[in-house]
Amino acid sequence: MPTIRADHFLFFTMKRHGHLFEQAFTRESLYQAYLDARRHKRNKRSCHRFETQLAKNLDDLYEELRTGYYRPRPYFRFDIYEPKKRTIYAPAFRDCVVQHAIYRIIYPIFDKTFIHHSYACRKGKGTHRAADYAQTALRKTHPDTYTLKLDVRKFFYRIDRPVLKKLIEQKIKDRRFVGIMMQFAEYGEHVGIPIGNLLSQLYALIYLNPMDQFIKRELKVKWYVRYVDDSVLFGLTYEEAQAYKLRIEQFLKETLHLELSKYSIARSTKGVNFVGYRTWRRKRFIRKMALIKTRRSILRNQLESVISHIGHARKTCSLQHILNQTQELNHALYRSLPASLRRLHHIPHSVRATGYAPRLARCA
Repeated sequence: MPTIRADHFLFFTMKRHGHLFEQAFTRESLYQAYLDARRHKRNKRSCHRFETQLAKNLDDLYEELRTGYYRPRPYFRFDIYEPKKRTIYAPAFRDCVVQHAIYRIIYPIFDKTFIHHSYACRKGKGTHRAADYAQTALRKTHPDTYTLKLDVRKFFYRIDRPVLKKLIEQKIKDRRFVGIMMQFAEYGEHVGIPIGNLLSQLYALIYLNPMDQFIKRELKVKWYVRYVDDSVLFGLTYEEAQAYKLRIEQFLKETLHLELSKYSIARSTKGVNFVGYRTWRRKRFIRKMALIKTRRSILRNQLESVISHIGHARKTCSLQHILNQTQELNHALYRSLPASLRRLHHIPHSVRATGYAPRLARCA
């Protein structure tokens, strides 16, 4: 097969932006970035320490950035095991402020270059909308067609930083600004970017955007969705699914230095396992592990966790099972649920999906 160049599938427009350093790192921008960084973190010790000398800390950041002396502080590392082991690199709060200052400037620049159906870490997107699109795709394509599901091997840990920098420089010509951005891609390893940074989420979108463009513009796949490193192609013949898998695998290897960890080709009638849901044309369930975690939260009387699980299951056939379990295993917790959630109990899934419910049974 001929070699495929990544820059053939980068962005629809090659306009490059300059003078971003001056826009991102004014005193006013840093203060606004501090407000963004502290959201949902007011009870964190690092945030409190930063706030005790707010003016001085912001002024120190401003001077370090302007004089070129700014360097991110060492990360706080810890491991999580849901569902598999991942090492998280938590930045210092002052570095969160700088990341938010960068993010506010570059997000709108890059967001307009992404395909519409890339759903991770974007405003107005998320797992629910990704699952909705997957179900719509299954309904719109013929039942006799096939789906091709792809998963990139150790995506964040395999990102090639020189390639990432080149992709960023396709849109940003301010070298000093790009230099600051790339400091947040370093974490002591030869390859990869740290999981835990705000900017890492955006870097992941930027890095796989060429693959999205290749699938949409070169392979011309109509029904396609991606969430981080999980992607699904719909409405294919079996021969197309096999051929596209090979071509995407070649593209990832030659242009992005990535490889697939697994893939699956299945009839559309078998549905897809995607973004935490098992989805078919007419129904959707949450995964078994999510049900297990929900039960644990109910037994441990963890109200916020249970509400979160119910929200995750809201558009699925699993909702009634969760509400039944909550009522049976912990009735006091059930009574503590918001009335809007308890009103969903015993409402048929078809009614919840359409929003038409002329008569709602009163909650227990």
